Amino acid sequence: MHANESPEQSNIEAPTSRFIDEKLFKSRSITIFGEIDERLARSVTEKLLALAAAGDEPITIYISSPGGHVESGDVVYDMIKFIKPEVRVVGTGWVASAATTIYLAAKKENRFSLPNTRFLVHQPSGGSRGRASDIKIQAEQIIKMRERINQLIAAETGQPLERVARDTDRDYWMTVEEAIDYGIVGRKITSMAELG
Repeated sequence: MHANESPEQSNIEAPTSRFIDEKLFKSRSITIFGEIDERLARSVTEKLLALAAAGDEPITIYISSPGGHVESGDVVYDMIKFIKPEVRVVGTGWVASAATTIYLAAKKENRFSLPNTRFLVHQPSGGSRGRASDIKIQAEQIIKMRERINQLIAAETGQPLERVARDTDRDYWMTVEEAIDYGIVGRKITSMAELG
């Protein structure tokens, strides 16, 4: 129960949430909304593993996120690649930063986008603090992380690494059409029927 809600509100929301979770599980669907952190990565990973154990039919992830913790995005990316079922992703709203990493885990033909989605790639940022030696170590790790993410984007989109490195030097926003041209999105869709 949240601090601002009454016991009655909490009792209503719990069954509703369970009902939605059950419907999503039966339809082999997962939603990723909001900031990507360790808690979200764990939840998505558990759902992916449970759905993979339940059968080999495709799993659909709907994603709208500003991004977040890089390694949490990596967890979900790796798990999508790890499980047996095909994973389809549908971008909606915005797919940015670590969310783009997750989105790119699906095969290109399984990357869909709704018409008004925006996509963002950029370099990871850090808030280094502490002694100079610690700041130096953190800066080195950010450079390594940036190189790894750029290689991932290049591999998943078909763009030359040099272009990706240039584009991610600053925030690089794309419309759906631009993201299709870039190799991030496979296809724009307007209805669930187009998922196949």
